[in-house]
Amino acid sequence: MYLTTRGLVLRQVRYKEADRILTLLTAEEGKITVKARGALRKGSRMGAASQVLCWSEFTLFGNRGRWTADEGSTLEQFLGLREDISQLALGTYFAELLDTVCPEEQSAGPALQLGLNALYALSRGVYVPEHIKAVFELRLMSLEGFQPEVDQCGVCGRRDVDGPMFSPASGMVHCAGCAPGAAGPSVALDGEALAAMRHIVAAPPKREFAFSIPAPSLERLGRAAEQFVRCQLDRSFYSLDYWKSVSAAP
Repeated sequence: MYLTTRGLVLRQVRYKEADRILTLLTAEEGKITVKARGALRKGSRMGAASQVLCWSEFTLFGNRGRWTADEGSTLEQFLGLREDISQLALGTYFAELLDTVCPEEQSAGPALQLGLNALYALSRGVYVPEHIKAVFELRLMSLEGFQPEVDQCGVCGRRDVDGPMFSPASGMVHCAGCAPGAAGPSVALDGEALAAMRHIVAAPPKREFAFSIPAPSLERLGRAAEQFVRCQLDRSFYSLDYWKSVSAAP
């Protein structure tokens, strides 16, 4: 069975002398594992196409549930990421998070489009990295079944949330006075951060990043989004820790 498909390379591992094992995220086939034959040979067109964070087109051969790629070409390399170690580290975190939450061989069109949009915005400097990161985290979690409750206080039901806070463990916004009814410690928000959370969760796909927010509110939004990911997935991410270390470097 032959298949021509487009995929975002989430991960690569060297295999034998000249091959790579790739984790690809595609719209129709979802997340799949592919052996890229000859990707490490000098002059191979597969070399560029099989790099992490490349959006590429592959011709695949399927046999007994395994995919092999003999041909591949790049569609978008997001070169802006490869010129800045901090940007590359954040893009790698996006790939690691996609790899974590997207199931094998299930259609992943919305998650893939979100990933491509985030990498494009990051590589072109459309928004500051912290803005892109917060949107990517909250939107991806929402797409994959972890949508937070942000329309009203999850304890008292009040839409005009009084002193808004966010509980990463329960995935809900709540009033400051309702904190005892929320699971675990909460993150303090403000009006702008709460409005941004509501926008991210509900906006059309092409508008998910399109909002402005002052720096203090963005910091609160980013803290809430990151802790939500860590708490709901119950794991840490090496690529995220590395991004923080290189971003903080003088």
